[in-house]
Amino acid sequence: MIIDAHVHAGKGNILSDPWNTDAPLGAYLRRAKAAGIQKSIVFGAFHTDYAVANADVAKVVARHHDRLLGFAFVHAKRDRGRIFSMVKTAVQKYGFRGIKLHGFDAMPSREVCEAARAFRIPVLADVVGQASAVEMFAPQYPDVNFIIPHLGSFRDDWRAQQQVVDQLVRHPNVYTDTAGVRRFDYLVQAVERAGAGKLIFGSDGPWLHPEIELYKIRMLKLPPAEEALILGSNIARLLSTLRLHPIEVLKTTIKEQPFLESTEALGAYPSLEYEL
Repeated sequence: MIIDAHVHAGKGNILSDPWNTDAPLGAYLRRAKAAGIQKSIVFGAFHTDYAVANADVAKVVARHHDRLLGFAFVHAKRDRGRIFSMVKTAVQKYGFRGIKLHGFDAMPSREVCEAARAFRIPVLADVVGQASAVEMFAPQYPDVNFIIPHLGSFRDDWRAQQQVVDQLVRHPNVYTDTAGVRRFDYLVQAVERAGAGKLIFGSDGPWLHPEIELYKIRMLKLPPAEEALILGSNIARLLSTLRLHPIEVLKTTIKEQPFLESTEALGAYPSLEYEL
């Protein structure tokens, strides 16, 4: 099965750019079907209230339940104190299977990572070229799987992309998606150094054409078993660990902890204990 692990859906409310206005799926779904993509993982456009955006995406997923899976979009700073409840709603009510956040909003916090750990779901964390942030959260949460989209930089920051290749090798819980990666030889290098088991196919639809993005994976000319890992098996494995009903045991309250900007926020939140 081919799974596109990086697709936007639903409406934003900022209305200044395509990525915060609307992510219509009509053309994308036709193109994905023609390309042989059976499933797509979707999450919202940029929004001032991701709880609203997630509910909107849930309606889109419900309309195309045979083809779409959802991830919950969160803002690590603005949603402070409600991230667990947002993720709980997304997982238990909407059937979502992961968390999405973007570095233009805020980098991952402990609250985000603890929620991912609680539900055993992956975090798709766009670090917007700040690949050094991965060195903070990935070792702190070795039992949480992090997917770093665009090989670390949609803007083709080659330094960040090279750093993410190194991180794929060193951190067992760090993966990357291939969406929008234009330096093809970096994908070749990532496979050669980290193995096909650390790459995940994504298109960044609806704005990028899924079949063109898929063609990049075909052009790696990998053995069928390795290609299958990138095209679906890797992300399917990361989604298979879902835990629907964790028990929350807050050792301190969120309000007792100050919020710190960016990667400093990694020290700001309580830990959770869970039912096995």
